[in-house]
Amino acid sequence: MTSGLGGELAQPAPARPLSGRSLFITGLGIGQICSWGSLYYSFPLMAEAMERDLGWSKPDLFGAATLGLALGGIAAFPVGAAIDKGHGRWVMAAGAGLAGLCLLAWSQVQQLWLFYSLMAAIGVLQAATLYEPAFAVVARRTGAAGARAGITALTLWGGFASTVFIPLIQILLDLVGWRGALVALGAVNLVVCAPLYATVIRPAADHAASPAHALALSGAVTLRQIMARVARRPTFWALAVAFTAYAATFSAFTFHLYPLLLERGFTAGSVVVAMAIIGPTQVAGRIAVSVFAPRAPVRLIGSCAVLAFPVAILALAWLPPSFALVAAIVALYGSANGIMTIVRGARRAGDADPAGLWRRERRAGGALDARPRFGTRRCRAPLGAIPVLRRGPLCHGCGRRPAGGSLLGRSSLLAERRHGAPREGPSYAGPPLSPRRNTPFLKRIKAEQRIQHHPAYQRSAAHCIRAKAAGN
Repeated sequence: MTSGLGGELAQPAPARPLSGRSLFITGLGIGQICSWGSLYYSFPLMAEAMERDLGWSKPDLFGAATLGLALGGIAAFPVGAAIDKGHGRWVMAAGAGLAGLCLLAWSQVQQLWLFYSLMAAIGVLQAATLYEPAFAVVARRTGAAGARAGITALTLWGGFASTVFIPLIQILLDLVGWRGALVALGAVNLVVCAPLYATVIRPAADHAASPAHALALSGAVTLRQIMARVARRPTFWALAVAFTAYAATFSAFTFHLYPLLLERGFTAGSVVVAMAIIGPTQVAGRIAVSVFAPRAPVRLIGSCAVLAFPVAILALAWLPPSFALVAAIVALYGSANGIMTIVRGARRAGDADPAGLWRRERRAGGALDARPRFGTRRCRAPLGAIPVLRRGPLCHGCGRRPAGGSLLGRSSLLAERRHGAPREGPSYAGPPLSPRRNTPFLKRIKAEQRIQHHPAYQRSAAHCIRAKAAGN
């Protein structure tokens, strides 16, 4: 029993399994179909109709979409920070409601400046309603270790957004025009998306970190310090360039495919059928990954998938205008995009684990820089149950200093005299450190690691947790 408690203190709590047929994933999936279909895939069809009706040029229309996408990228950071604080329900529900109002306002637009203003607002609201916030919500519900299965199930739902909404929007354009179609899409966000997000996202059901990781986070460095150190890593900028290039290619292909195929002589019906292929092929790509490469490294999957995008674009530009060829190109593009969606989500899920981020940040060099927040009160463990360091590790159960001495404590004091007193703050709890980096700083960390994994230390922390639960 002691070892079990010790393991629970040293590692995050195990992730809870999340079924793809659960009410949570089903509700989020239906909402993602409606959000993607109404806020993203609708634009090229609406722009073509507005060009004929209002006489605006393609650069004017697509410039507004570019503005919205750019602002959405900027808004992603505060949206993610709000979800990390447990506000995912209100972020996504309010985002869907405001997006519905913007679509209703778009249906009445007459001036270009108002159109740009509405597209800017819709771009910001996309950051609060599409895959990225939904992935973060799933990661909070399951824990980072169990998020990949939930994200894959969610993308299987969302993959059908183009299949459902592109034909639906074309039917609405033929029946009621682009203004009436926008009214219908606004109603979908207000009546379907916002209530669904408010119902299925329950912060009280989120995955809870173990006591050790919660205490580790309480003494972790600030988000600003973490971002400053991450921004100095070449890997961060390489990923930023790669994902930006991918997003630009995806948006350009999706937004321009409809008018491009019309200009090459295809009918609106055949173009809609070709674009509707994107959804099933996205789902097929995701299923292929989950079946044939469930444990493959994310970076390997992403590196192979991105090769399909230049092939699809070059083939569309140079091959003869045949519907069969266009369907094959769209299928290649859709499957690659479906795989990339999982890559994006899996990377976010791994980075969404705050304890994991704390461990990586500590390993990068900030291991013992944080100052304690628990004052000077002593640990409530029995006297002699935990080692004493004058400025050593805090108890994982209560976050205070141990109150007694032992043989282990005297050993730790000897280690302190040999390697120097560690600074105040939580103990290093990351993976084993490389023996090649044998500096005095790392020796202090290793000394604290040995203390932290001693059975007496684990028993004392378990005692404190029981005492806190009993209200003593």
